[in-house]
Amino acid sequence: MYRVSPAFNSHLWNVHLTDYDIIIVGGGPAGAAAALYAERHNLRALIVDKSTFPRDKICGDAVSGKSVAMLSDLGLLEEIRALPGAPVGHIVFASPDHTEASIPLDRYPLNDMITGRTLPMEGFVIRREIFDNFLFQKAKTSHCDCLEGFTVEDVLWEGEYVSGIRGTDHTGSAKAFTAPLVLGCDGYSSIIAKKAGLYKHEIAHWMVALRQYWQNVAGLTDQIELHFIDEVRPGYFWIFPTDDNRANIGIGMGHSDIKNKAINLKEMLTKAIESPAFKERFAQARPLEKPVSWNLPVSSKRRKIHGNGFLLLGDAASLIDPFTGEGIGNALCSASTAVETAVSASRAGDYSADFLQQYEDRMWQTLGSELRLSTQLHQLVRSRSMTNFLVRKAARSTYVSDLICGMMANAVPRKHLINPLFYVKLLFK
Repeated sequence: MYRVSPAFNSHLWNVHLTDYDIIIVGGGPAGAAAALYAERHNLRALIVDKSTFPRDKICGDAVSGKSVAMLSDLGLLEEIRALPGAPVGHIVFASPDHTEASIPLDRYPLNDMITGRTLPMEGFVIRREIFDNFLFQKAKTSHCDCLEGFTVEDVLWEGEYVSGIRGTDHTGSAKAFTAPLVLGCDGYSSIIAKKAGLYKHEIAHWMVALRQYWQNVAGLTDQIELHFIDEVRPGYFWIFPTDDNRANIGIGMGHSDIKNKAINLKEMLTKAIESPAFKERFAQARPLEKPVSWNLPVSSKRRKIHGNGFLLLGDAASLIDPFTGEGIGNALCSASTAVETAVSASRAGDYSADFLQQYEDRMWQTLGSELRLSTQLHQLVRSRSMTNFLVRKAARSTYVSDLICGMMANAVPRKHLINPLFYVKLLFK
């Protein structure tokens, strides 16, 4: 039957054997979407989360075009538009020399490779406390069972297969549940990844981000801003508008840079806000919280994200974009692919790592080229002169800004970004 760590005594636990087709650990976007897709495929699902919703999640709060496509696929887009937040019509890239290029999102429709849908290009900034709660409440109204305030402490094993979870609920009661497939949607410090032996903290492939909400920042419009200014190099400074005249302010930077250069992100954020370029915009503004940081395992390398009886999704699978730090869209994509894999595994009666390899392969077939290009673009903008060159061209040339917009909409191949001839051509634009 099942096995766990030696400290586990089955007589002390309320063990539910094979109650579910899948168990989803984590109720964030990946987990909630997985529950909704499970309902679509008539899978019996349990979703557990250690928190009680609504709860905050430290993030930049941007809901990208890819996220919009997945939300449309789930039939939730109209309700998302009605949530408190800010619509995004432009992305501003600003260089170290303070040149700004504003890229409108409406020049091309979004050709989504995951859902096959063609949609108007749009985005939002919605605080995760609101966004995640919306998705989790949708999951609760589906046919899945939901347990909030449940802390997973270990996985159950049957031979070499993960076969369930055990933990304690909000009352302290011990419980265990079994299913032939467990989905780890529990973030960068995933207990499922740790217990399955796949957790690695590789600082070369991790970013750290710092967020602080402010109110009354001047100059907020329908644009999100990414500033590659000297005060935060080799990272970037963001300003994203959200609801109630709030702004999500923050810095993203590679973990290895922070460690090697002994960087204090809080001090760096203060320098950015007080710099000549931003001092006036923050003159009448006030912070709503102390700066808070979190880790971002990025997909600058391919990792193993499956094994016998389990799959890792979203941040637990390190599916964060290495350039932007955005992870919601890829998390939603992983939910769709994971549930489709669960359906195939159920039909075949095969939950082996060999069979579940199809999940990992499909994820990298879908996202791999984009993530590799994002990794190269991240390295490209580490060069001050190259960043200045690119942003100046985008600011002055409709041809260049059209190309960038087209790449974001998947209407123009992103491989141009790593072709040296592309940059030679830009010299004459």
